[in-house]
Amino acid sequence: MKNNRTFTMIKPDAVENGYTGAILAHIEKAGFKIVAMKLKKLTTESARNFYKIHEGRPFFNDLINYMTSGPIVAAILEKENAVSDFRALIGNTNPQEAKEGTIRRIYAKSIDANAIHGSDSDDNALIEGDFHFTNEEVI
Repeated sequence: MKNNRTFTMIKPDAVENGYTGAILAHIEKAGFKIVAMKLKKLTTESARNFYKIHEGRPFFNDLINYMTSGPIVAAILEKENAVSDFRALIGNTNPQEAKEGTIRRIYAKSIDANAIHGSDSDDNALIEGDFHFTNEEVI
């Protein structure tokens, strides 16, 4: 996946608010190709495994409750410089600090309910994509 693929999740708040289609359109308009995508509901166990890097932090249990509160849309995206370009597209974790036109500025409710996840490195993009998809599910 290095340099040309990244992983994203449209989070429960954005799915619940009906933003999935608009967010996907935003992603495609920015030149990303969707090579795998699925709607799923994370179990408590799978959310804990996905976010294990944050285990022990004060916000961990709230994060798990939030991420299991409704369905998410997981996707693997392809584009040159995918990770850095996607991080720029989604904007700052805090939507109040995100640049105008970014996904989080448009669709996020708060720093906690921030609409979308994007991998922060090529290595994490591979790990996170493999967590949600088998090789057979990726085009």
